[in-house]
Amino acid sequence: MFVLANFLIALARVIDVVLTIYLWIVIVSAVISWVNPDPYNPIVRFLRRVTEPILSRLRRLLPLTGLGIDFSPVVLILIIYFLQWFLVKSLIQLATRL
Repeated sequence: MFVLANFLIALARVIDVVLTIYLWIVIVSAVISWVNPDPYNPIVRFLRRVTEPILSRLRRLLPLTGLGIDFSPVVLILIIYFLQWFLVKSLIQLATRL
């Protein structure tokens, strides 16, 4: 059973790293959106391509579109933190009990 426990711990750590990297991508994308960047810049295109599918879904779900401020990056950051605290810690605790 130690092999399964080690696999779950490794999976939890990989998920945690991926979520942390995506968190920083969302933060950088939100900060860059404040300065109206060149849409043909490869970095801007990458950031939009990676974050926009999830942010557009959140914008449709949030009833805060009339305020003029986009709260979808904040909500996505909270979702990422929730996944890090709940999913990753649950996987690690499950692995330690095996």
